[in-house]
Amino acid sequence: MDRENPVNNGEDERDVENEGLLDGKEIERYWSGVSEKNMTLREPLLGKRVNTTSQIAIVGSNVCPIESLDYEIAENELFKQDWRSRRKIQIFQYILLKWAFALIIGLGTGLVGFFNNIAVENIAGYKLLLTTDLVSKKRYFAAFAAFAGCNVALATAAGALCAFLAPAAAGSGIPEVKAYLNGIDAYSILAPSTLFVKIFGSILGVSAGFVVGKEGPMVHTGACIASLLGQGGSRRYHLTWKWLRYFKNDRDRRDLITCGAAAGVAAAFRAPVGGVLFALEEAASWWRSALLWRTFFTTAVVAIVLRAFIEYCSTGKCGLFGQGGLIMYDVSSAQATYSGADIIAVILLGIIGGFLGSLYNFLIDKVLRIYSIINERGASFKILLVITIALLTSCCSFGLPLIAQCKACPTDSSVSCPTVGESGNYESFQCSSGYYNDLASLFLNTRDDAIRNLFSTNTSKEFSISSLFIFFGAVYFLGIITYGIAIPSGLFIPVILAGACYGRLVGRLFESVSQLDTGLYALLGAASFLGGTMRMTVSLCVILLELTNDLLLLPLVMLVLLVSKSVADCFNKGVYDQIMKLKGLPYMEAHAEPYMRQLVARDVVTGPLIMFSGIEKVETILHALRTTGHNGFPVIDEPPFSESAELCGVVLRSHLLVLLKGKTFLKERVISGEEILQRYAAFDFAKPGSGKGIKLEDLDIDDEEMEMYIDLHPITNASPYTVVETMSLAKAAILFRQVGLRHMCVVPKSQGRPPIVGILTRHDFMPEHVLGLYPRLASHKKI
Repeated sequence: MDRENPVNNGEDERDVENEGLLDGKEIERYWSGVSEKNMTLREPLLGKRVNTTSQIAIVGSNVCPIESLDYEIAENELFKQDWRSRRKIQIFQYILLKWAFALIIGLGTGLVGFFNNIAVENIAGYKLLLTTDLVSKKRYFAAFAAFAGCNVALATAAGALCAFLAPAAAGSGIPEVKAYLNGIDAYSILAPSTLFVKIFGSILGVSAGFVVGKEGPMVHTGACIASLLGQGGSRRYHLTWKWLRYFKNDRDRRDLITCGAAAGVAAAFRAPVGGVLFALEEAASWWRSALLWRTFFTTAVVAIVLRAFIEYCSTGKCGLFGQGGLIMYDVSSAQATYSGADIIAVILLGIIGGFLGSLYNFLIDKVLRIYSIINERGASFKILLVITIALLTSCCSFGLPLIAQCKACPTDSSVSCPTVGESGNYESFQCSSGYYNDLASLFLNTRDDAIRNLFSTNTSKEFSISSLFIFFGAVYFLGIITYGIAIPSGLFIPVILAGACYGRLVGRLFESVSQLDTGLYALLGAASFLGGTMRMTVSLCVILLELTNDLLLLPLVMLVLLVSKSVADCFNKGVYDQIMKLKGLPYMEAHAEPYMRQLVARDVVTGPLIMFSGIEKVETILHALRTTGHNGFPVIDEPPFSESAELCGVVLRSHLLVLLKGKTFLKERVISGEEILQRYAAFDFAKPGSGKGIKLEDLDIDDEEMEMYIDLHPITNASPYTVVETMSLAKAAILFRQVGLRHMCVVPKSQGRPPIVGILTRHDFMPEHVLGLYPRLASHKKI
């Protein structure tokens, strides 16, 4: 990913990784000029683009260049000098700032989560009140026109924001955040514009009645908020406080974004512990105990913020939003006692969830491939697709309740039936007084209220079997075709809705022999479908228990999640892993592929290898930077500067650009590292935030300076991770992923050879690259 295609292609070619955000046509022009000798055709959604370098992928709904992140500490002389010179007060400032940023992330994400809820409840609420009011007056056509018109207007606004302002904001954002925490970066994944569109696009999309949730986008939103804090300040806005410079590196930004992702789940589901476990189980590729404490603190702050604002809104000062608390779907009133028949029913739910979840993932794969063809045609086609799905959803949500039969209201005087002027279980829709429409109670409510209705306890006959079948089919189908359009869209809510439907159906099937309430079966059905699609266990279990406030269901929720995940794993991968692969994001798995054990590290090293001497000519460095896309170069010392050729370490492209910009040149080929140590500080080589940093075009070097030299020793990472050439590729891949590397040096096993065989990067471990070199191993891929 950082060194791929090492052939020199001429000085007129652009360095993709340093160009910022390019559109699809520019990327195609770039790659069309590259020799196709060693190229493999990347599939997924990049099927029409030749890509052998893992340097482009689909982020949101837009094609853009990507690169690896530098999680490794570059232990060069400048770093060591900076570390030795740090006083105790500076170390204290650094630690204090970490906790302060965790506090700010929690506050910010909690506020956004509350704002999202209050906005959706009010916008969607007033739209639904207008619709039901017109229906009650028997003005069905006007009601449909108002309902569909509001939905299309809101959907168009959300689609326009995504198509024109921030294409990276489309989708849930969880695959992109997961890829970032794995070490993959793209210019716009966590940009301020992406944050803006994620917040308002999610509000508009959910309010438009799409079968999507705001929970997935909240994870991306929390990560964006954390990324803004981790930029190391901003000269444009005069935020150049010295303390902020401590975070101008990918390691600390990674920790902040992990906290942001956990805070997003905590804000979306009001589940602080579930948020921590989600970050640990699903999002993060790297973890340590200190990060666990900060993440837990962040989600605790989110919970406090939400509690404070929900208490404020309970007084009726927030419009239609005012009911509920941190427990979104309370089912604790039902008695959670179960027998052997219930265990059989739960196992059946798990099997159904596994089959339906794997089918759901398979169909989403196919739909995303089709939508990618449409989205490639431009912004207008993206918006047109959004409008089409909005109209289809409106027709289903309004038309299907019209065919449902009215049901008599329950005789219980404590129940408000039919529900008028508010959300509830008993929407009258077109029914006369004393009757309600059960399908309207599901379709003509916000998605959160629909889940609340399905989870409601002591209401076993509230929804007819035919209505549950119709709603399940509609939600299952609409959830699949909605994901992939150019709006922020989460998968949690559609999956919970569909799972709760067939959960209630199974509950009705076992009603005569079961001791569990049908509302609890709905919860277990939602858990089974979540396990079948997302393949998470621990975090989902805790999130669902925090959502529903019923700890007595813990054994059954654990059982249904384990069964559904086991069944679904027999067919395909989890939905987020599948989406990452489709988008072309080169994600490093926690385990190596079996066929990698048949290869050693030297087998996938490609050349020619470009190296620098410890004291290198300016012209040589500039030529290498212009003609390759490498981000790391081995530095070799040879006589007379050493007794024999030896590996000094690895120098980064960004560090070379700083030295070239500063023109710290030598007329003679002599060691003069002290001058660089006196002139520069470690912060001068810190990675810039969302800015572009120094580019080749910024350099102004004349012909005389081209003949001069640079001492690279002070900026060379003298302790890079190295592996012997005979190490198995599987072992090297696990090391690469666990340590979070960008470059791994391969050294010879025997003496008397050059000190380095090559450099391995993320691309060298990708199946497309390995199987392209050794096609015979394809048959062993799934062993």
